[in-house]
Amino acid sequence: MSLNDDIALLARQPLLGLMDRDALRLLAFAAETRSLRAGDVLFRRGEGSDGAFLIISGAVALKREDDGRPADEVVGPGALIGELALFTALERPVTAIAREPTQVMRLARSVMRRVLGESPDSAQAIAAAVAERLHAFNSELAAVGTALRAIDVR
Repeated sequence: MSLNDDIALLARQPLLGLMDRDALRLLAFAAETRSLRAGDVLFRRGEGSDGAFLIISGAVALKREDDGRPADEVVGPGALIGELALFTALERPVTAIAREPTQVMRLARSVMRRVLGESPDSAQAIAAAVAERLHAFNSELAAVGTALRAIDVR
């Protein structure tokens, strides 16, 4: 893929699409492309994270437990795995395994921080979007709490 293709792929992500084109160009330029074979493990549940992965082609199974059961979710081209890891260190909540030959773009948290430091408008747009998401999550959580109290679940 060309740099412009990578930029376009990044721009289609809801959160990353808020960044200006120059910031996306820097992020795309610093991204690392990895090729996986079917069955290759991208990362395991419980491992520390240092960034996110954007699926370019193929499919990745996401599993919460390594118990032989089917995947909890399968994601394909355009999916961003580990979005929060772009901003903070977290343990991976799932194991990610390529289901078929797959290409991913690795986006490092250190690069994201550097890019946002050089692009205050992009940083502000992302901060506002994350705040909006957090507000919506809190509202949904309050509604669940209200519903549970209504049926007297303790």
